[in-house]
Amino acid sequence: MKFLLRTAFWLTVVVLLLPLSPAHRTGSASQVSTGEAVSAASAAVSDMRQFCARQPDACVVGSQALTSFGQNARAAGKMLYDFLSEHFGGKPGTADTAGRTVGKPAQHTLSPADLAAPRRGSPARKEAEAKRPA
Repeated sequence: MKFLLRTAFWLTVVVLLLPLSPAHRTGSASQVSTGEAVSAASAAVSDMRQFCARQPDACVVGSQALTSFGQNARAAGKMLYDFLSEHFGGKPGTADTAGRTVGKPAQHTLSPADLAAPRRGSPARKEAEAKRPA
């Protein structure tokens, strides 16, 4: 959960630091420099780090709430996984394999004619065969 909060924070910082095109700027909006935005962001991070020191009860309740949320999310994920596995998962011996028999793979099924190498090239002439030494 802490990872999500950090990611959300840094994405917000990145979005705030991206320059806008002149067409998207409004005249009444105050201009914030990059340095001011960075210092404000660092102050916000510093303030968040010390929140539990200032409000320990809020941190305890928040921790319990996040733990409960995590347990509920885990239970919901398990229910969803079971539901999808039940409806879409292929279990051995079900309709996917009904009526099929499993046998041994075939071995040594080629005939001698199949194993003979095919002849390549032009057919031999009778004169050439006659001139060859035996």
